[in-house]
Amino acid sequence: MEASFDSARFRQVLGHVPTGVVVITGIDSAQHPHGITIGSFVSVSLNPPLVGFFVGTASRSWAQIAQGNGFCVNVLTDEQAELCWRFAKEPEGGMSARFDGLDWTTSPRGFPVLAGALATIDCTVESVTPAGDHHFVLGRVQHLAISESTTDAMVFYQGRVSGVAKM
Repeated sequence: MEASFDSARFRQVLGHVPTGVVVITGIDSAQHPHGITIGSFVSVSLNPPLVGFFVGTASRSWAQIAQGNGFCVNVLTDEQAELCWRFAKEPEGGMSARFDGLDWTTSPRGFPVLAGALATIDCTVESVTPAGDHHFVLGRVQHLAISESTTDAMVFYQGRVSGVAKM
């Protein structure tokens, strides 16, 4: 059955669903760091501990990260809008320029951890499943950490980033 709407309408309506914002980081086969902003991160299972996200099939960043068979989820704070957009768009100087001038360390499995991230989740790739114009990446959690930050988590809503409202 053919949909009664176009992709612009689909994006407009789904833009009313707020999502958390994370940067997925990893390393390629030459040990270079890569990262991509994701707004579709989800907890999948407690036992075994699984998380997942959707990434576009044409993503060059994911193609590089996938070479390392693992990734680190960096949960952004509402004060990290610059990082959100840095990893969402291709920077001048190419994709490797995303890490230029950034303060970062490595996770227990060797993946980039962005300074100031609210939490990090180190994973191995469990599976990658085609889903329309995206892939669903399922990761098995190997290590978890939270920062001592008192800032709020970043959310994406109607094309803008902001923080969560605490009650």
